[in-house]
Amino acid sequence: MKLTFVYAPVPELAPALAFYRDVLGLDELWREGDHTVGFALPDSDVGVMVSVDTDPAGPMYLVDDAAAWVAAHPELTPAVELAEIPDGAVVRYLDPAGNSFYVFDQKGAA
Repeated sequence: MKLTFVYAPVPELAPALAFYRDVLGLDELWREGDHTVGFALPDSDVGVMVSVDTDPAGPMYLVDDAAAWVAAHPELTPAVELAEIPDGAVVRYLDPAGNSFYVFDQKGAA
């Protein structure tokens, strides 16, 4: 389990791009259409992922196989069930305080 992104939902992508790129000076790592952009943080393996989505903000942890991770943690009940994403799968959980966190894989990435 490796912290890979901090997920930040935004109502509109253009103002978020201007803020993270132009104000904070972060470099764009990748983009999924007109709804999601990943940014690199200087001197860090962790990035910021902004997306036009309604899911709550939270850390995103990369695992080798999200379905296997879910199966290995039956004591946790997903807040949102495992779903496909480009090149992988993601599931959302809540910690004991109600904060969201995400577990994802990128098994389909080359």
